[in-house]
Amino acid sequence: MASENKGKFEDEGNIEENKVPLLLHSESLEYENDDDQLDLKRRLWVESKMLWRIVGPAIFSRITSYSMNVITQAFAGHLGDTELAAISIVNNVIVGFDFGLLLGMASALETLCGQAFGAKKYHMLGIYMQRSWIVLFACCVLLLPVYIFASPILKLLGQPSNVAELSGSVALWLIPLHFSFAFQFPLQRFLQSQLKNSVIAWVALIALIVHITTSWLFVYGLKLGVVGTAVTLNFSWWVLVVGLFIYTVCGGCPLTWPGFSFEAFSGLWEFLKLSASSGVMLCLENWYYRILILMTGNLKNAEIAVDALSVCMTINGWEMMIPLAFFAGTGVRVANELGAGNGKGAKYATIVSVMTSTLIGLFFCLLIMILHNEIGLIFSSSKAVLDAVNQLSVLLAVTILLNSIQPVLSGVAVGSGWQSYVAYVNITCYYLVGLPLGLVMEWVFHQGVTGIWGGMIFGGTALQTVILAIIIGRCDWEKEAEKASNRIKKWAVLA
Repeated sequence: MASENKGKFEDEGNIEENKVPLLLHSESLEYENDDDQLDLKRRLWVESKMLWRIVGPAIFSRITSYSMNVITQAFAGHLGDTELAAISIVNNVIVGFDFGLLLGMASALETLCGQAFGAKKYHMLGIYMQRSWIVLFACCVLLLPVYIFASPILKLLGQPSNVAELSGSVALWLIPLHFSFAFQFPLQRFLQSQLKNSVIAWVALIALIVHITTSWLFVYGLKLGVVGTAVTLNFSWWVLVVGLFIYTVCGGCPLTWPGFSFEAFSGLWEFLKLSASSGVMLCLENWYYRILILMTGNLKNAEIAVDALSVCMTINGWEMMIPLAFFAGTGVRVANELGAGNGKGAKYATIVSVMTSTLIGLFFCLLIMILHNEIGLIFSSSKAVLDAVNQLSVLLAVTILLNSIQPVLSGVAVGSGWQSYVAYVNITCYYLVGLPLGLVMEWVFHQGVTGIWGGMIFGGTALQTVILAIIIGRCDWEKEAEKASNRIKKWAVLA
């Protein structure tokens, strides 16, 4: 019966493919066929239009989602320095560790769903998403002890006792947030790969409104303190999950959502391997700056240093939502073009994405340099913290510029299915070069948090960006299109 339903759905899907002229495919075809006739401006316009169709809503939804964390941290910061340090440690270390791994594992869908959508194998997208739910939920169960034993873990890592105790209490209240990641990330990538980004943006806006309302109520109305600020995140992130789920299963994706299927339990081992490769690739990048927070916690006057660095990392993370949107957009565009067998289109999508994101990064880099005295006021009124943030503003500006390029290159890797290969690059650059250099700058040259951060930026992030640029510059895109075709055939058998 399952096979009959599947065959029926495939037949219906093939009919629908001929009846529904999706903009992505029609524009990609125009780009491919008319490439010789189009001048540079025209080609730039065609590719930019397709890219911004994904990136525009993605920027809005990511900034909106991240703003919920910023609002939580801002509420905590005005309760006191210890509260700010506690919520910062939880957000940047405990949740950050979890977020990076699960987000990375969900990015396997950007490869699979993106290439399948480009090849018009629509029925495969829903099966892929259900497999991702299963894999990520199991991973959440395995990671649960990190939240339960957050306090002793942070003490073991050298954090101040009072901050570690308060952080442990906050982490326990964030367990529902932890499990929301297993469903929200796959839903987002499933919709994103088929250009349904406006839905994600609208649901994110509703979640932000809920978050602002509950934050004010819990902190100032019910006087629940730092725990109240943390609890509000649970409500907001589950609004995202429920909103996207209702849209998906209630008719929003008739071609790509075949309903719940036992086929999701088949091929889980192969799916787990690709998810793990994606998770390692992205979480190594995400954890890199989380480790910076932990290392800072071992310095003298650690509370002020952690507060200042956390403010900078929050601002960096806020702006990082823009290049992460380009990461998503580039991954989808490259995967769609490779899935459609258009290597030239994937190459041009890469060039346009990198150029656009870099220009935006330059703008924000200059903005940080101009506003270096004021940027800390959002999170703290402590003069010591504000002075420390001011001293770190140059490094923050450089980090923002580098991070406007690097995620886009990683997006190319995800769209092409290179996760395992790039994971080795990340390990080498971040953990064999950048991290040791940061340690040397502090413990040998006694440069404090500035030395740690500077060493990690120039030894890790900059080096990784150069290596990825070289790899992508030497890529044979027609060969990658052929590999994508073979990958789709392989996963079609597993589905």
